[in-house]
Amino acid sequence: LMICDIAMPRMNGLKLVENLRNRGDQTPILVISATENMADIAKALRLGVEDVLLKPVKDLNRLRETVFACLYPNMFNSRVEEEERLFRDWDAMVSNPTAAAQLLQELQPPVQQVISHCRINYRQLVSADQPGLVLDIAPLSDNELAFYCLDVTRAGDNGVLAALLLRALFNGLLQDQLGQQKHRLPELGALLKQVNHLLRQANLPGQFPLFVGYYHSELKNLILVSAGLNATLNTGAHQVQISSGVPLGTLGNAYLNQLSQRCDSWQCQIWGAGGRLRLMLSAE
Repeated sequence: LMICDIAMPRMNGLKLVENLRNRGDQTPILVISATENMADIAKALRLGVEDVLLKPVKDLNRLRETVFACLYPNMFNSRVEEEERLFRDWDAMVSNPTAAAQLLQELQPPVQQVISHCRINYRQLVSADQPGLVLDIAPLSDNELAFYCLDVTRAGDNGVLAALLLRALFNGLLQDQLGQQKHRLPELGALLKQVNHLLRQANLPGQFPLFVGYYHSELKNLILVSAGLNATLNTGAHQVQISSGVPLGTLGNAYLNQLSQRCDSWQCQIWGAGGRLRLMLSAE
């Protein structure tokens, strides 16, 4: 178990966690911090830390239970308990939609970045004064990355809350699936069924059009699946129209077919009621 702060003398704690995860190191990490920045807490959860405790830590029993849960997750913790704890953490967001929307805006990824040996950039056409299509891109390992695009315009305030929930849980869900499959290529359809269940468990009714992708830069494998968003893929050699399917939240279960392509570089255009987005990637 590693215990670290966010603000440390030689290296930012979030950068430390990100570097470890990029190297494929899955050592459980507990963050203990005095930060008041919700964006930092959300990013730490998104990077897959076991928990974030805020200083001063006065309840030593809770600290002990948290450490045991990190060291022995199967004995002291469960996925359901983790989800329930996270839902409690979002109570402040539920009661303050404006703050939730502002936090979501702060968490948008940079328009250009290099992760997992890939150069990625995107262009977005949305209304400047309200959330539309929300994009997230994150490394899973040194050679793997994942991304998703969520249209938050079709569920009122619940769209923004669903986006924040995805920020915190998406990486962990996908990492769990890759671990269970011994790092074979993921089944994104199964992942979206999990997300659909979580949205219902979090009591977030509405329609949530979602597009999810996974890319392995060494194997050159791209996997895409859509639940309610229109998309086209251009690999240079092929142009493919991706079946939009139905948004999450529409049915009790999500039934989805994923598309798989092998390519060194690609462009994907995604659009829906919340706007239009073009995502471009080239393996280095």
